[in-house]
Amino acid sequence: MKNIIVDVKNMSVRFGDFVAVRNVSFDVASGEIFGFLGANGAGKTTTIRVLCGLLPASSGTVIVDNVRFVPGRENQIKKKVGYMSQRFTLYDDLSVRENFDFVAALHQLDEDIYLLRRQKLMDFIGFDSDLRTLVKNLPSGIKQQVALCAALLHDPKIIFLDEPTAGVSPRARYRFWQLIQELARDGKTVFVTTHYMDEAENCHRIALMRAGEIVAIDSPYELKRKTFGDTMFRLRPKVLNPMWPIPDVVDVWQPYGMTYHLKFRDGVDVARQLRRLRRDWDIVQITPSLEDVFVRLVEGKNR
Repeated sequence: MKNIIVDVKNMSVRFGDFVAVRNVSFDVASGEIFGFLGANGAGKTTTIRVLCGLLPASSGTVIVDNVRFVPGRENQIKKKVGYMSQRFTLYDDLSVRENFDFVAALHQLDEDIYLLRRQKLMDFIGFDSDLRTLVKNLPSGIKQQVALCAALLHDPKIIFLDEPTAGVSPRARYRFWQLIQELARDGKTVFVTTHYMDEAENCHRIALMRAGEIVAIDSPYELKRKTFGDTMFRLRPKVLNPMWPIPDVVDVWQPYGMTYHLKFRDGVDVARQLRRLRRDWDIVQITPSLEDVFVRLVEGKNR
């Protein structure tokens, strides 16, 4: 039986007449990597701010590590969570050491505990530069890793990462996700928002948000299976002006780089349609991607 560390029921967040988050419910287990996917303005960051104790919900219940979010108890939640944003993480004009000193002071960490944790976190990311290095002089990938360590300095059970790899190289993104997976293996619960679908494949479960609502929640595999089944094809044109699929038989027809992803409607004679198309297209049956799911459920015609 999984150990639930975050439990959200019927949570809504309103700003005047505007509803930013509408009646969302979900739970997250200890050691889980839980992803939020959605377009800008979908409600991801607002939800995270509530779970961090930074913003009260307008209605519903939020329980974080057995603490219910009620006015006056925000600090009990803040002690249990760490937060890293793509917009503001570290002070560029301070050194790495000065940034850590500042975070330790905010959390009122005992000096011996602070120094021990700092060294452990530096070892965790393999940081071997001088701690007197100014943050602005760090490569972007290393800077993000140091920011992650700053968010972990007070040893929170839950870490919230809001677009943590935006603007860093693919290699740095890969290394950052290795660190996330290691945190989860050590029992940390990791919430992460990302616009990179390949990154989202690393999540144990994903919540897809649209217009303040959760429209689907499951593992990457189950999201793909439930949305598309096993009948998606990739088409690459062989001629300059290829014959197009007949619209009436098509469920999905989506550009994907230099190719197209195609799924036929239920009940269509797929073999017959493929014979028709193969004259002008190279066709391969494929497994749907999370990007396909995202386009269908978040950016689809019913959005």
